[in-house]
Amino acid sequence: MSAPRTLVLMRHGKSGYPAGVWDHDRPLNDRGRLQAALAGEWMANDGLEIDAVICSTAERTRQTLERTEIDAPTVYTEDVYENTPEDILEAIRTHTPEDARTLLVVGHFPGLPGTALMLDDDADIDGFPTSTYAVLSIGVPWDRVGLDVDPDARLRALRIPR
Repeated sequence: MSAPRTLVLMRHGKSGYPAGVWDHDRPLNDRGRLQAALAGEWMANDGLEIDAVICSTAERTRQTLERTEIDAPTVYTEDVYENTPEDILEAIRTHTPEDARTLLVVGHFPGLPGTALMLDDDADIDGFPTSTYAVLSIGVPWDRVGLDVDPDARLRALRIPR
């Protein structure tokens, strides 16, 4: 068995709805910028040292990541833009360096909470508001996440920055 890993699944901050702007290009609003910065502070206070990031290509996810001030190698991919848990798990298997100990995925609802529940079906997730992040322990290699039964996968924390 491989050494435990940490997966952090973060929903983007609250976004605005400017007229005439395609969903993909919607920016964060003032509240979303504050939420994302607070989430970054909380992750640091929680001792989460992010080694790699997978981020949706949407503007609001990019701005969320920027506001967290997390500085780690990042892959931007459509694979987590408004996609299913299966798509997100495939992105994790495909884009995560094997030596990463802690991975952050910045994406959208409902894909991220669905991913957490696929990995730990006993997880208590009642809502997943903007800027929420779930912290999961993962016991399999990144290239096997979601493929093998992972008896060590469990939700360790669900944080809602407010």
